[in-house]
Amino acid sequence: MILTELTSVPSGSLPLALLKDHLRLGTGFSSSAEQDDLLEAYLRAAISAVEGRTGLVLLEKSYNWALTGWRHYDRQVLPVRPVQSVDAVTLVDRAGAEAVVPPETYHLERDSQSPALVAVGLALAVIPETGSAEITFTAGYGPLWSDLPPDLARAVLMLAAEFYEHRASREGASLPPAILSLLERFRKVRLLGGV
Repeated sequence: MILTELTSVPSGSLPLALLKDHLRLGTGFSSSAEQDDLLEAYLRAAISAVEGRTGLVLLEKSYNWALTGWRHYDRQVLPVRPVQSVDAVTLVDRAGAEAVVPPETYHLERDSQSPALVAVGLALAVIPETGSAEITFTAGYGPLWSDLPPDLARAVLMLAAEFYEHRASREGASLPPAILSLLERFRKVRLLGGV
């Protein structure tokens, strides 16, 4: 299974002004664009760390997920959440020939813990032997920073500030307890061993 990020978060969607306010940068620094590239890098790193810790996609992005078999014949749980839409399902045979699966044969089951591609009939399309299925989907809370739950937005800002303020000594450090406490309720709940 290979998950590929097809789009990235545009710079305009990142809350640089909020991070500058959070850092309480001195006079002249908050209005200057000199540090914008550095602050953007720390915001992106903080977003990645929060997404990795929670299994969530914060700001809307498109993904392609290639897999060689369905976990269940009639449904496939998607690897990240929240999922906004399933944009396409394509079957690829061993020679590389592609066949688009008709969208009326499946639908997205929205779920806060395990969003899934679900068959409309008895089963999802049959994946060719030694072939794969590619699911293209859009995930994230939305395209704007204001679409995020406040606790997640606060955790990202706090972590970006932590990265910025301790940039020389962050190697191998774990997430601070205050940030972990904000993220705890967003972690994926695993029941029955993930089955």
